[in-house]
Amino acid sequence: MTDWVTVRPGAYHDSVSLMRASRTLSELDGVETATMAMATELNRDLLTRAGFTIPGDVGPNDLVIAIRASDDAALNRARAQLDTVAGNLLGRADRRTNADAGVAAPRTVGSAARRLDASVALVSVPGPHAYVEAIDALDAGLDVVIFSDNVPVEQEVALKEEARRRGLLVMGPDCGTVVVGGVGLGFANALRGGPVGIVAASGTGAQQVACLLDAAGTGVSHVLGVGGRDLASEVAGRSTVQALAALDADPATELIVLVSKPPDPEVDRAVRQAANALSTPTLVAALGPGRDDLTAVAEKAISTLGGRPPTWPHWPAPRPQRPRPGAVRGLFAGGTLCEEAMLLAADQLGPVRSNVPLRPEWRLGSDLRAPGHVMLDFGDDRLTQGRPHPMIDSSLRTERLAAESRDPDCAVVLLDVVLGYVADPDPATTLAPAIREARSGAERDGRDLAVVASLCGTEADPQGLLRQAEALRDAGAAVFVSNAAAARHAVALIEGVRR
Repeated sequence: MTDWVTVRPGAYHDSVSLMRASRTLSELDGVETATMAMATELNRDLLTRAGFTIPGDVGPNDLVIAIRASDDAALNRARAQLDTVAGNLLGRADRRTNADAGVAAPRTVGSAARRLDASVALVSVPGPHAYVEAIDALDAGLDVVIFSDNVPVEQEVALKEEARRRGLLVMGPDCGTVVVGGVGLGFANALRGGPVGIVAASGTGAQQVACLLDAAGTGVSHVLGVGGRDLASEVAGRSTVQALAALDADPATELIVLVSKPPDPEVDRAVRQAANALSTPTLVAALGPGRDDLTAVAEKAISTLGGRPPTWPHWPAPRPQRPRPGAVRGLFAGGTLCEEAMLLAADQLGPVRSNVPLRPEWRLGSDLRAPGHVMLDFGDDRLTQGRPHPMIDSSLRTERLAAESRDPDCAVVLLDVVLGYVADPDPATTLAPAIREARSGAERDGRDLAVVASLCGTEADPQGLLRQAEALRDAGAAVFVSNAAAARHAVALIEGVRR
């Protein structure tokens, strides 16, 4: 085995392009592993733990390339392909976008807006640069969706104040999901149109509610994401209140559902007061101990509109899953789905350690490991710096799944799979073999590892809900479209839990 590492200073590329380039290099004959990534602290740590030696003077704006090959000949072949791979996948096409027409591509949001009859701008750049682009969009009279994370909170407040002053709406930062009149921006599902408008300080929370409504035959008018921090004390619900008012004025919206992780108590009261003043009936779904889970909220919405909640689809594991001693380990791509699962698990199991804990004393250390029950949000900002979101790239989760399968304390693995546009085009292709191998490895050690998956999506999504569910089930997982049902099933598999 031979390793090679090189650094290209100041060569910034987006994480999705780098992920694709890494996959292409890894598929070359004789290459064991290949990584092209920005040299963030997280990526440097991951490469070091993988056995690579990374220079100490690199920074987050530098590109690091690490290749491990079976021998020198295979390494040389990979290095010879490097520039071709980089040229094909690292963004050169965008420089030719309008070449045939002889028109230079716009260099700013404002210049693009002047060419188009647009009303919304989507900003997806490294967090430190998002403020400038968003201000440019507001100056051009556009509502703004800020997909970028790692944006300073004081800049978020300034942007939302400026938008309010102009009568515009800022959705984000860290806004992963928006659907406007059936058109999705970011992580969005293929949803039927209908009477429910959703305001969300929670991307996967909105997706879960919308997909359950879709499964019940109830559609949505719009999904307006506001960013995960909007209901924190610093931001004080600025975009949430505006989004509620916008849906209240929309004749296609007959019911509004507000979805969020646990909000700041004072902000929660203020937002509920604003919701109560609307003419459109509004359900507030703020996760928290003793509060409705997302499935219950979807069922309330269906009932409010005069419908009857269905029996939610699920696919039992091929082999019966029975209670066993040990711990639950949750590996989540969706932050709100992780939060919901932790709330349900902690109610029955006690402390659940996490990188996004329900209580400060339950926070994991930097190695993200602890005995007992653990649930990880792989989409947390600290784990996505310089990396694709786990809804796009499951590699960190599959690595952790393999590690959990070797831990004799791990009895149940709970994970989420989120479908839709922008997400991994076929997540089961990666996750199903990883589940199968994890279960086989545990079985070789004399253990029966249970895997439970919550599958958030619709049959109209590009990945196909049924196809994904069957592939995950055939790999040995129990599959549920309700994340709450999946979490409850995982908890019930722990021996000694009251039922």
